[in-house]
Amino acid sequence: MPKTRAQKEEILTELTDKLSRIKSAVFTSVSGYTMDDANALRQKGRAEGVELVVAKKTLLTRALEKNGLAVPEKDLVGSILTTLGYKDEIAPSKLMAAFTKDREGVKIIGGILEGAFVGSEILKQLATLPSHEELLGKLVGSLNAPISGFVNVLAGNLRSLVYVLNAMKTAKT
Repeated sequence: MPKTRAQKEEILTELTDKLSRIKSAVFTSVSGYTMDDANALRQKGRAEGVELVVAKKTLLTRALEKNGLAVPEKDLVGSILTTLGYKDEIAPSKLMAAFTKDREGVKIIGGILEGAFVGSEILKQLATLPSHEELLGKLVGSLNAPISGFVNVLAGNLRSLVYVLNAMKTAKT
């Protein structure tokens, strides 16, 4: 059943609001996309802080225009699944790259990153980057390494003293 003008306006307002809060978005052309695929993808998306939206292309392009984002209409072909990332710029790309890897009818078209349209190749490269948490872990490890080394050096002197005292003790007995 077709949607009324009021319903379309409501969808457009909601979509415009969502697009105004994103850090990144990925547009994926989906064909042969089953409900089981959709449900599994939505669950993974929720776990990673990513939202999946399916909207008519006309409403999507209008919402993008209202937010000052330009997407070439020639790139939006077929049924479009929009993946929105609110916290992490890389999460939508990682999710969709993993999802498209095993499926032939599903492919990444492009996306929005830092307010500009980027192609699918850039998004696929972005998906190979470590996540925000992994990068923070590596930073903490790098910052902690000199401190750990210094502690080990200081402990080495005490350890050597203990070995000398033990050797003197065993020599006297």
